[in-house]
Amino acid sequence: MKKRVLSVLLCVTMIAAMVVGCGKKSDGDGGDKGGKKLVYWAMWSEGEPQAKVIKSAIEKYTKDTGVEVDVQFKGRNGQREGLQPALDAKQQIDLFDEDVNRVNGSWGKYLLDLEDLAKDFEAEHGNETLYKIARNAYAQNNDGDETLHSIPYQPSIFGFFYNKTLFDKAGIEAVPTTWEELDAACAKLKDAGVTPITGDTTYMTSFMGYHLGRYLGQDGVKALVGDPAVADKVESGDIEKVSWDDEKVVQAAKDIEDFAAKGYFSKNIASNIYPAGQNQEFAPGEAAIILCGSWLPNEIKVGENAEGDDKIEVADDLTWGYFNYPSVKDGKDDSTANNIANQVLAINKDSKMTEEAFELITYITAGDADKQMTTDALCIPADQANSDAWPTELTEVKPGFDATTTYYDWAVGAENNGDLTPVLNENVVKLMAGSITADDFIKSCKEASGQ
Repeated sequence: MKKRVLSVLLCVTMIAAMVVGCGKKSDGDGGDKGGKKLVYWAMWSEGEPQAKVIKSAIEKYTKDTGVEVDVQFKGRNGQREGLQPALDAKQQIDLFDEDVNRVNGSWGKYLLDLEDLAKDFEAEHGNETLYKIARNAYAQNNDGDETLHSIPYQPSIFGFFYNKTLFDKAGIEAVPTTWEELDAACAKLKDAGVTPITGDTTYMTSFMGYHLGRYLGQDGVKALVGDPAVADKVESGDIEKVSWDDEKVVQAAKDIEDFAAKGYFSKNIASNIYPAGQNQEFAPGEAAIILCGSWLPNEIKVGENAEGDDKIEVADDLTWGYFNYPSVKDGKDDSTANNIANQVLAINKDSKMTEEAFELITYITAGDADKQMTTDALCIPADQANSDAWPTELTEVKPGFDATTTYYDWAVGAENNGDLTPVLNENVVKLMAGSITADDFIKSCKEASGQ
């Protein structure tokens, strides 16, 4: 009798447990919103201004919708090294972000088609330029498919920032639009006792990429460096083959050699490991010009507000100026061709919460959050409704941004061959430092390319 009673009790207990188990919703199972949780891998470090804006947007989203968000701030390296293995392992990652080309290129196979989900949002909030770049980035890596797979935010442009106070001191009345005008401006700065151009070794391949791009166009740069993505087009003749002996390539190297010989580059150019050039020479007013992205004012601002070793000394009279990379004589592209980029948010095609993930994206990329990005992170607005919200530090960036009609990739494609990039970067830096000649530069790149 006791055994029978015990057996009945066990059965009742098991049934009750099954009922409770069936009634509970697991995270991300598509039940009532109160039981859902999105997983978002973010490229930012938690202390960055962008991360703080995103956290604020997430809080509002959760309050409005009841959907919890597990946001994991991975930082650049964590995102770039860890995301793909996690996606391959089928971890729950509903949405993620990074640079537009990396997301649509390296991670393109993981992305959800957003054309239908984003149609109304794009019509109301989308910046035409940024969405064109996002579609083009996917098309370049997916057989010309221009379907939208990512939503832009925090846009940027890469070009020359300069200290207007130092330009005034040197008697420079207009920003350079050609290489010859830049030469003349640098001569005046040097005569005034100011270092004309500084930079960080991190960006020197981009410097040469821009210069080559002015002569050759972006396809020419990609053909020159042996970008695997255009190899078939070069082979078929759709893109013209370019060698390191090409007269325009040689001229580009001689232009940089000439600036080095004239003393236009900082004497520390070869040892300026990021962020030494921007923090120790440009910010305090020792150098007048630096090639960098429009994130520069924010990076300097963050350092200015830091303490101890992280503090940056910023000149009291630093007044922000900007101009697009100048055109060159007999070049293919002029200053309307530029690297405009942005971060983008994308949804994992395996996500079971695609609508919720897209709704979160709208909270981050538009409206108050987008406007807060412009004030807290000093970035260009992404929402067309905030088109008048440009930060003061980027006021002079807007004309160059708006004038852009040709959209370069990062470094104009000069870094698209991973085997060549280290050699190219090393020799660009040496060329700018004056430790090698243009002929030496061409020879080293030619040998590394196997030409």
